[in-house]
Order: sequence, then structure tokens, then C-alpha cells
Amino acid sequence: MVRIRLQRQGRRNAPFYRLNAIDQRTRRDGRVIEALGWFNPLEKDAEKQLSLNGERIQYWLSVGAQPTETVRDMLGRAELLPAKMKEQWEADRKHARDVVEQKKAAAEAEAAAAAAGEGEKAQG
Repeated sequence: MVRIRLQRQGRRNAPFYRLNAIDQRTRRDGRVIEALGWFNPLEKDAEKQLSLNGERIQYWLSVGAQPTETVRDMLGRAELLPAKMKEQWEADRKHARDVVEQKKAAAEAEAAAAAAGEGEKAQG
């Protein structure tokens, strides 16, 4: 199976990634089937941070290539995912946001309970 994934380039502490179509059994920096774009996380300008070949990415997705989770997020933000994959991506993002909100609510409740407990100790 072909995966669309990131391949790390660049120096230590200066990452640069290439977006490639690669056989899933190949190691991260192994032989590439086709280069599909690049991502520079250190670039301040959003337009210069990401470059994607949308036509070729859509071709690879149409023939069954599976993007990694990180690449799927990039493609979802760039509006390059097919409809079914985009629905799943949006559902996954909603679930992740809900989990974060639940953790925040639990932490706030715990902090409020701790504050109430200390208030009772001070009075007692």
C-alpha cells in the first residue's frame, strides 16, 4: 500500500519536510515514489510554509494511497481531501476537541474542589 507521508530533511534544530508518496514498508527516509510538496515549520510567512501539488495528491488519494495522520491534517486544512475522508477527518477533530474540553472541565472541577476543601480547613 502507498502512504502519503512526510520525509524529514534539513539540519538538527532546523527541520524541513518533504511530502512524498512512499510504499508503507519503506523506512521514513527511504526510496520515494513521487514527491508531492514540502513543509517548512520554521517559516513565519504562512504562504511560504507549505507547498502542495494538489493535482497529484488527489490522484494518489483516488488510487487508494492513505495519508498519515499529520498529512491528513495538512490536506484537510488545504481542502484537498475527498468528501468521505474529509468527513472522517472533521469527526476526528471534533472528538479530539471534545476530549480536550472534558479534560479542562475536570481540571477546573478538581481545582474548585481543592479550593473548597482548603476553605473548609481554614474555617475548621
